[in-house]
Amino acid sequence: MRYFLGFLSTVLFLNCSSLDKNLSPFNKLEIETLAADSLMNIRALELTQKNVVAVSSLGDVYRYNLEKQSLVKSRFSKDTFNIRSIALVDGVLFSLSIGNPAVLYRDSVLVYFEKHPSVFYDSIDFWNSQEGIAMGDPTDGCISILITRDAGRQWSKIPCSQLPKTVEGEAAFAASDTNISIFGDKVWLASGGAVSRILYSEDKGVTWRIFNTPIVQGSQTTGIYSIDFYDEKNGIAVGGDYTNPKANFNTVVKTTDGGQTWQPIQGVNVPSYRSCIQFIPNSKAIGMVALGFQGIDYSADAGKRWKHLSDQGYYTIRFLNDSVAFAAGSGRISKLSFK
Repeated sequence: MRYFLGFLSTVLFLNCSSLDKNLSPFNKLEIETLAADSLMNIRALELTQKNVVAVSSLGDVYRYNLEKQSLVKSRFSKDTFNIRSIALVDGVLFSLSIGNPAVLYRDSVLVYFEKHPSVFYDSIDFWNSQEGIAMGDPTDGCISILITRDAGRQWSKIPCSQLPKTVEGEAAFAASDTNISIFGDKVWLASGGAVSRILYSEDKGVTWRIFNTPIVQGSQTTGIYSIDFYDEKNGIAVGGDYTNPKANFNTVVKTTDGGQTWQPIQGVNVPSYRSCIQFIPNSKAIGMVALGFQGIDYSADAGKRWKHLSDQGYYTIRFLNDSVAFAAGSGRISKLSFK
């Protein structure tokens, strides 16, 4: 969507005495900056066990080797593209741009090109090494959805005749590359704007259903900015309105039935606008971290109570394991160690 947000080490302590005893609460967060550049603006971040890979809005690729603790900066194209979403599959990097024209690169090879006044892609993900999906704003009355079945060498756009119709003013946000969540063969896509809904497929994008959500919505800057599923039943979504970032009414919603119904989280200190949310691995769907340009928040009891861990702002986060994550945003890429 064309409405988006366009910083070494710190140790922070928190009082977790009231958190759920089913999950050992974090007592300390350490933030270590791995790369810093005033021109760096990153919303697309992926991990392997050995590397952190991020692509900036200028098309610069940052690869941080976790074993060697070294950073390499490169480019996948001599042209400059505004990249907001990437996928890393078996060492192959997919980079997808926003705006018109839209370009999708498989490493340095252009594999998809689309020209349209309304084209605007927001997120990309893969079910497996062969099958992937990308989503974006509507161009013809439905959310734009691209599918590949051959390891990303060819991509095709699903016709609107096979998808639910959008509502006027419904689109999506290129805020953190987390509009898509995949578990097994299932996929959930989050829209936002005038309405904020979930597009759901249980068969890798062959058939589709749509579900409503109670998250704040109704204007161009409201709705879901990020969605994550822990398993096929338990999901969480976060958003709000970045033009009113202190408001926290219906900014976090959750589901326990695979996305068919959603309930707003009205917990203690529930976060206001955040651009990304992720379940903590091995937390049985009760541990989660949300972040945005106003900082980092943590819940160990499925959102009943939240603790604000840091005022340092980021756009996106990915967990390496249940205590280490990596985050990126304006000017930096960081390692977050939860202890």
